[in-house]
Amino acid sequence: MSKIKLSERAIEMPASPIRKLVPYADAAKKRGTTVFHLNIGQPDIETPKVAMDAVRNVQMDVLAYGHSAGLESYRKKLAEYYQRVGIDISYEEILITTGGSEALLFGFLACMNPGDEVIIPEPFYANYNGFAIEAGVKIVTIPSYIDNGFALPPIDSFEKAITDRTKAIVLCNPNNPTGYLYSKEEIETLKDIVVKHNLFLFSDEAYREFCYEGAHFSALQLEGADDNIVLMDTISKRYSACGARIGAFVSRNKELIQQVLKFGQARLCPPTLEQILAEAAVDLPADYFEETKAEYLRRRDALVKGLNSIPGVKCPNPGGAFYAMAELPIDDCDKFCQWILEDFEYHGQTVMMAPGSGFYSTPGSGLKEVRLAYVLKVEEIEAAVECLRHALEKYNKL
Repeated sequence: MSKIKLSERAIEMPASPIRKLVPYADAAKKRGTTVFHLNIGQPDIETPKVAMDAVRNVQMDVLAYGHSAGLESYRKKLAEYYQRVGIDISYEEILITTGGSEALLFGFLACMNPGDEVIIPEPFYANYNGFAIEAGVKIVTIPSYIDNGFALPPIDSFEKAITDRTKAIVLCNPNNPTGYLYSKEEIETLKDIVVKHNLFLFSDEAYREFCYEGAHFSALQLEGADDNIVLMDTISKRYSACGARIGAFVSRNKELIQQVLKFGQARLCPPTLEQILAEAAVDLPADYFEETKAEYLRRRDALVKGLNSIPGVKCPNPGGAFYAMAELPIDDCDKFCQWILEDFEYHGQTVMMAPGSGFYSTPGSGLKEVRLAYVLKVEEIEAAVECLRHALEKYNKL
């Protein structure tokens, strides 16, 4: 009897480089080893009490379906937030999604046909691969390099990558996984390309609040490209509310908003209680992010300084988000990241990192790189760096 077959889509769906080593981390903990989790962007900053209290104090007899576009009160509040950060948008140009992930998936589904292409600078957020496979879309990568901090690749490289199947460019700003903060000039250069070739520019701005080397410039602040620009957003990192799964799909392209709403109707509505949490968070005082950003800056400086003090390690200074990509003196990041969890400990401690190869789609790329999320306290980051220093010494003697 032949074995029942699964879809090619299921087989091609990649495992998360961020989560695939969890069994090894769990086993290390069962052995009594402390694991420093630098693999995932899960902030340890407390979710704002005012947001949590808004859910705790809900007066609701029936938790009913909400509007497919999201609660109107939240969309209006979110439009006020965007106005405060210099983005002129109305609530009717905002659709609430189940996390930023759904916003990106909706964008792929609404703007591209199966077999169409999307251009993304590499390395890129690993889940873009999954969204592309779900939508039947092909990712075309343009390499960026650690030697210049993963700056935007030359514009002619984008031009050369464009074919008659190209429909969009995706940019994450500040970038996950590299932490690179794209300048206004770089964003404007991309605008020229998408307008010239009639493409969409999907701008993933999940880390807007966390910029350390300059100000954030949103793609929606570009002029003369209203139909081309789509902003994908989320509250996950902004308010340290990753489990809430509330995102936003934002565009001045009215036809696109109308069509994406149909995808929203098909999944009925985004989560109601989490929207209540998000709406309350919008009213946080203006200085809320200053303390949080200052804490991440301290953590970034501790991590980058520590990493660059290790012989053979190269780590550029990220301008935003809370990630750093580092090049290590190793042969294979997947093997090393598994080994350090499975076979190494220093003073009862070890480190969990995301293998850099998982943020590339070009075979053989990123094999010496790892992504580290500086979402732990400074003293834990310093201990993790010291642990990594000794691990590299031992690994390279094997």
